[in-house]
Amino acid sequence: MMLPGRTSNRTRRCFAALLLGLLVVPVIPAPAQEKAPPPKAAAASDGSVEGYLFFAVNDAAAPAQEEKVTADAAVVASMEARLKKVFPYTHYHLIGKHSQQVFKEYESWVVPSKDLCLKIDSRGPAESGGVNVHLQLWQDTKVLVKSDAVLLKDKPIFLGGPDWRKGRLIFVVRLK
Repeated sequence: MMLPGRTSNRTRRCFAALLLGLLVVPVIPAPAQEKAPPPKAAAASDGSVEGYLFFAVNDAAAPAQEEKVTADAAVVASMEARLKKVFPYTHYHLIGKHSQQVFKEYESWVVPSKDLCLKIDSRGPAESGGVNVHLQLWQDTKVLVKSDAVLLKDKPIFLGGPDWRKGRLIFVVRLK
């Protein structure tokens, strides 16, 4: 009979043999790969979107920007005309722009500024020819707006963002 806390010589020898067997593992070289692995397929895309961040204000003075935002003037003018119908401001300044692929089964992020971005989850093609999406407008780590929508060509979606510097930020997303 064994007393608690004591081990027999036989138990010690078995444990030592097991430990020695684990430590002394024969080294067998791995066979070399004879052919390269197949290339990974590119992620499937449901389309491409452009995100525009506007600063809407009643004062004509544009906010200070670190870098100049370039965009198609006709597209921006068309968006500004539509913005004036929805949001009660007199001046709209484009302060950020970002293009992004919308991937099937993956989240996509449109990031026109460091503080405000749009998460897009594709829900697949829409019957009308666009893309069914779930949108989340984020400011830093907080979700401001969630919505399901259908993105269509030439039909941008306008998302009212937070108040900012005596005006308001407005996010516009459109399917290219």
